[in-house]
Amino acid sequence: MSNRTIEKANKVAIQVFISLNIKIMKNSKVLYSLLIASLIVSSTSLFGQKFEPKKRVTEPDITITSEIMGKEYQLYISFPGSYSTKDTTKYPVLYALDGRVGFPLFNYARETGETAKELEEVIIVGIGCGLDKASTDINRSYDFTPSRDTILDRSLAKRYSISTTTPLTGGAEKFLKCITTEIIPYVDAHYKTTNDRGLMGHSFGGLFTAYCLLNSNGVFNRYGISSPSFWWNNGEILNQAISFFSNNKTWDIPSTKVYVAVGKNEGPRMVPDMVKFSMLLESRAYKNISLNWHIFEDETHSSVIPAALSRGLSILYGKKK
Repeated sequence: MSNRTIEKANKVAIQVFISLNIKIMKNSKVLYSLLIASLIVSSTSLFGQKFEPKKRVTEPDITITSEIMGKEYQLYISFPGSYSTKDTTKYPVLYALDGRVGFPLFNYARETGETAKELEEVIIVGIGCGLDKASTDINRSYDFTPSRDTILDRSLAKRYSISTTTPLTGGAEKFLKCITTEIIPYVDAHYKTTNDRGLMGHSFGGLFTAYCLLNSNGVFNRYGISSPSFWWNNGEILNQAISFFSNNKTWDIPSTKVYVAVGKNEGPRMVPDMVKFSMLLESRAYKNISLNWHIFEDETHSSVIPAALSRGLSILYGKKK
């Protein structure tokens, strides 16, 4: 074959190659355009779709029926990482009020504090008093308050369309008995616990925790009192505390830690009463009472909850440095 023939064949081959590539490129552009269009359509469909919110339910570990209160309580339990039924190690217990809504915060704070080796190992038992907002509001208003308020009774009855034939407030004494004779014995019987017990609550829960400090005769030895509603019944619990602190130079209870907190922006009905309570208790300098109190800057009655909870755990269960 002559050189001219070879050269001509090469030119033809090159032309065919270029032609094929042009076709491939054209087809690729078509495919690419189709792909982009498909993605745009599917993306528009995906991002344009409206999803219903998922229900996120914190399930209780145990539900017990209280004969004293005539209703059920849900227990949400958080265990230390080292907890095992195969050894004999026992742990202190913190009872946290408003368990249904507060337990996730307590559990997260305990886990992170334990991982950072900043907290003692402690079992946390969240005490829930209802499985929805209505039942929780109604039950906590009764359980956490020391006396009856007929105005609030009527307000709750109207809000939730329920009868006012039975009191909706004023059950603190009965609820304390429920905790000490039903809930604590149940927890002690089924889990590896010591007699080192704490109690923590916010708002009405803080009022009830302060009530227990004054009236539980040493059942608990760690108290987290967050934004206590000392205004209740014209300062009923605050006045009891002032009277007791003023008239008793000593306090015959086991060695006890007390933590009190409030948000600075909670208003004139909350902050002054908390300060009065804390300063008077501090002034007594009881040898068996370790007190720590704090006012959180820029926090309201609701926004202070995570801060007070976290600080409370570190004060009541923080490891000594």
